Amino acid sequence: MEVWVFVSVIAFLFFVIGAAEPLAAFLRIPFSVVLAVLGILIGGAAIFFMQTELTDALNPASSAILDLPIRSNVFIYGFLPILLFQATIGMNLKRILDDWVPILVLAILAVLVATIFVGYSLFWTSTLSIAACFLIGSIVSTTDPSAVVGIFRSIAAPERLTRIIEGESLLNDAAAIALFGLFMGFVMLGVPSTTLGTALIQFPVLIIGGAFAGWVVARIGVAVMGLFFDFPLAQLSVSVALPYLAFVVAEQAVGASGVIAVVAAGLTMHLTAPSRLPLQSWTKIRETWDLLAHWAGALIFILAALLIPRFLSDLRIQDLGLVLVVIAAAFAARIVILFAVLPTLSAIRVSPPVELPYRAAILWGGLRGAVTLALALAVTENLLVDAETKRVVGILATGFTLFTLFVQGTTLRRAIKWLGIDALSPLDQALSKQVVAVALQTVREDVARVTDSYDLSHELVRSEAINFGLRLEDAVKRAEENATILDRDRVKLSLVSIAGAERDIILHRLNERMISSRLAERLVSDADRLIEATLTHGRLGYQNTAKESVTSSLPERVAIQLHQRYGFSYFLSDIVAEKFELLLAQKLVLDDIDDFIDRRIKRIHGKRVAQLLKGMVLKRTKGIRNALNALRLQYPGYADELERRFIRKSVIRLEQREYHSLKEDRIIGDELHATLVLDIAHRSKELQERPHLDVSMQRKGVFRQLPIFQDLDENTRKYLKRRIKIIGVPTGQTIIKKDSIANKMFFVLSGSIEITWAGKVWHLGPGEMFGDASVLFPNPKRFSARVISDATLLELGNEELERLVADNPELLSHWQVSENQLGTESKQIISQ
Repeated sequence: MEVWVFVSVIAFLFFVIGAAEPLAAFLRIPFSVVLAVLGILIGGAAIFFMQTELTDALNPASSAILDLPIRSNVFIYGFLPILLFQATIGMNLKRILDDWVPILVLAILAVLVATIFVGYSLFWTSTLSIAACFLIGSIVSTTDPSAVVGIFRSIAAPERLTRIIEGESLLNDAAAIALFGLFMGFVMLGVPSTTLGTALIQFPVLIIGGAFAGWVVARIGVAVMGLFFDFPLAQLSVSVALPYLAFVVAEQAVGASGVIAVVAAGLTMHLTAPSRLPLQSWTKIRETWDLLAHWAGALIFILAALLIPRFLSDLRIQDLGLVLVVIAAAFAARIVILFAVLPTLSAIRVSPPVELPYRAAILWGGLRGAVTLALALAVTENLLVDAETKRVVGILATGFTLFTLFVQGTTLRRAIKWLGIDALSPLDQALSKQVVAVALQTVREDVARVTDSYDLSHELVRSEAINFGLRLEDAVKRAEENATILDRDRVKLSLVSIAGAERDIILHRLNERMISSRLAERLVSDADRLIEATLTHGRLGYQNTAKESVTSSLPERVAIQLHQRYGFSYFLSDIVAEKFELLLAQKLVLDDIDDFIDRRIKRIHGKRVAQLLKGMVLKRTKGIRNALNALRLQYPGYADELERRFIRKSVIRLEQREYHSLKEDRIIGDELHATLVLDIAHRSKELQERPHLDVSMQRKGVFRQLPIFQDLDENTRKYLKRRIKIIGVPTGQTIIKKDSIANKMFFVLSGSIEITWAGKVWHLGPGEMFGDASVLFPNPKRFSARVISDATLLELGNEELERLVADNPELLSHWQVSENQLGTESKQIISQ
């Protein structure tokens, strides 16, 4: 095929892709279904014109289409890495982790179950070998989310439903392709046979090897991109190379799964690149990959659809029965997973519950697409597979794909509406009428100002004002008819609105370059979780989810233990720095919420609800402020460095924004702007590396926090710096168990401690102390101590305590009579 012919055909296909999207919107059917129809029509027409004697004028074009080098390797090596890589760098990983159990069940267990169900069903109803039947099962077990997600977003379906579908598709492609490679070894003639046991042992190696290869390639790639800090196009070029390098290295060098390697590379880049690249570069990379994925997804679909007439050219009547067997088995497998396995996991509290309408939508939304056809193509073009197996694989995969597209795909929108997933609740319907009334009142005020400013015709304005007044009167009347919304429901809806406002403020701050893209992504994720928790559990869900952002996470607690026990502070340094910036940004966002409550919430839900919400926001703000103070106390010198770094980064972002505004206003030219931006880039690069968490720097500052240590001599201070432990303890953890003796003293730097003894309870705060100093005092009391607010403590063992008092005897009497303690009775608990 000549080059100009090939280029013309590709240009024609891009034209078809461009026309398919508006056509799909007009017909209200999935984009991928339209692509499939157009691809089938183009492929069928090409075959028809080549075989008919009616005309030879279209033979050159038909020949060019039929001679396109469409091979399975083109799909797997050319297009699939793009789709997988874009999905991973574009996903909200934290939100995916919220539903990781149902996603993994659908992505891995469902693939295995579907492969088994389809495999055994075909084995009992056809003459194919068991290996060939399992091969077909692995081919048809992978889902295509593009059509489903597009429909969900067009009807404003719940975000969680869309997230589960996307997460499932990303991982089940990898699982299905890995199984496909496993069973291909059993159906190829002349290839040394492998036992099933050996194959199953090799399967984890494929997964682990692929993940490791992808991680290594991505780490190297991100490091190289960091070296090209001032060259965004170079960074973009490296990002395009990453998925292909990961795929090839895993497949050819490691002998592992290239698909897993691409997913691992994308996840690694998603987690590491935003903190090492300028905001503009990361934004440009994401935008470019979105475009590449759109083109790749459309091309892989339409090119695969071109092959459908060829796959079905040798269709026999008995093959239709086998297609029905595949459809029934695949549905049965999905029903078992969705309506038996997931509810069981929810019942034993392993997985968050997935609502029944969601599961029904996921069942009907299990569309198959280009990946299924590409895997079938890999079988049909393999010379080591017998002809009958190739024929049946091509027909069954194609028939099942067509069923899911033309039956499920075209009815999915109606199914979702029938399930009521997109419908407003009665409460939302009642609220919507009040929102419309308030909005129209605001619009009337704004329109009055606009008409005055433009000096419009008085009669025209009066006529339109009458019409608008009638509409407003009707809206107010409807709102009054539904004014019986309970305050509890108003608070719930208002909290959802506040979380949505937080999301908007975050994105606005990102556009203003006040916060980094990675930080914005984390904050947006937290806001989305607030919305979902509030919709599900009301005010309590909002409060509990809000607390999670200021409490210690599992990775943070592990990093603290590594730091305290082994002096390994690499992970803790990153976690503390990210948490510090996150808390500062959260405080910045919450400062703007009061104005939103006054402008929006108060007008719709009333003064009483607005005051209650302000109190809840104030409580959140206090929690964030306390968490920031705890970090400053626990890591005093390090917190200073982080705060200084945050200020400098904010200055750079503001400076960059100002230069951009001056350029847009034509006050400075492109050359001067480029020079100024280059200078900013150099300064910004210096701030990319977070300061090192130095243990000695941490210990040096803590003695300034407690007055009791300020009068110690220098030798004693040096001794304590070596021996005293600084520990962070999360909320709810018990420090001293009931009826036990700790033989330690604890000094509170931050947080709150609850002491329980003899049926009485006391609360300790910063500057106070507790413990069982049995070495110093006879008859120590037994009590329990529990953290009720994330605390930072100094821990001093008996040996250190004994030497401290021996060198400073005045401390003993000071502890016994300190006015800062809890009182006469509680002093005995603290000091004895």
